[in-house]
Amino acid sequence: MTPPFDFDGTHEPPFEIVSLDREEGEGLVAEAYREQIFVYTVHDGDLIPRRFRFDERGRPTVPPEVLDRAHVRERDWGANLVAKQLALQLGLPSYGRVRIARALLDVNRFPGNTPPGNRDPLERLSINSPFTEALSHAQKMDALDLYDSISDQLERHVADKLIVIGIHTYDEHNPSATSRPHLSLVTIPAGYQREARMPYGVFDPIYPDVLGESTCSRILRDRVSLNLERTGFRVISNHPYALPEGSIEVRSQVWYFFSYVRRRFEERFPQTKDDPAFALVWRMLLNTNLREALPEALRGYLHRYRRAAPEHEGLFRDAQLAYERVRAFLEDETISRDYRRAPARPSSIAIEVRKDLLCELDDAGQPHPATAEARLRSHVIGKVIAGAIRTYLDTDRALQEDAGESMNGRVQAATG
Repeated sequence: MTPPFDFDGTHEPPFEIVSLDREEGEGLVAEAYREQIFVYTVHDGDLIPRRFRFDERGRPTVPPEVLDRAHVRERDWGANLVAKQLALQLGLPSYGRVRIARALLDVNRFPGNTPPGNRDPLERLSINSPFTEALSHAQKMDALDLYDSISDQLERHVADKLIVIGIHTYDEHNPSATSRPHLSLVTIPAGYQREARMPYGVFDPIYPDVLGESTCSRILRDRVSLNLERTGFRVISNHPYALPEGSIEVRSQVWYFFSYVRRRFEERFPQTKDDPAFALVWRMLLNTNLREALPEALRGYLHRYRRAAPEHEGLFRDAQLAYERVRAFLEDETISRDYRRAPARPSSIAIEVRKDLLCELDDAGQPHPATAEARLRSHVIGKVIAGAIRTYLDTDRALQEDAGESMNGRVQAATG
């Protein structure tokens, strides 16, 4: 029988910044870089507030045994262990963790209720089985308010970072029963992996498809992979799955790019900074979690030719002209190329660690508390990745910048 879990946490925040004692770590990264790195987990939460587990009459919304099984299956057991150790070894003062259990709400997907019959984990929305049919409309709106709160806090913490690392864990075996590598480094959106372009209609179509090639510097990814392999870990990239478009890793890249475009555009056209039409266009482009109603209405007006509400007709007409100016600016300038090659382009990477390295499971798949051996493994993994990041920041980035300048010079000479 599945053991019960204590999902209550009345006074616990849905998202938490966990403070660390930096004296416990080695501080492998120079002080100047520490404010530019953020480590977080989204799927190792354990809270499901009572208001979602019971209806207004006190009856369970989901049978307890069903909920327990879903929690065991969905949780990234051990991810917080690795995130803590990585942050400590980097010398960071904290790491972020989502406290809400993934069985209730997955903040690494787009908001919404997963449609019936969906079998693709990458296509799920934030509310998934067993709660898709169990919650009332009011409860789902309440859950998505939690989503907004968590998403807003994550956005604030990743906004000014150079390197953002999401720690996840995955099962030991593939569905075919073959053993998975110890770690997987995931840096490509699923849609781009399938079609070599970003899927239409998810983000704004002026987002360059070429930026979907990778959410992370390949040099950083390969440096992490190399150091882990040298230590004895087996590592793979972008397998057994890619990044869902609704993941923090993908959404943050779109947000970073349009923030960069906005800075460049407003430097060229400072008079647009206080223009309500341009302000709405930027809100739409930066609305990567698709939760703001007015920017989404503008998106429908621009790309699906939907009618504007009477009170918004004038603003939307002005915003359409503003949008065309932003699109023309992107087409005429070298912004996409500059951003793609810039050493200061932020990197977002998902690191999957095999669950059995961090958490012992019994024959029924139930987790036991982390052992000393599991804690040691998390320490080693964190230290190796931190060392790789140090090498990337101290050495690889400078070489990348020199190579980029040399390549740009050759391109200009060839096209001049």
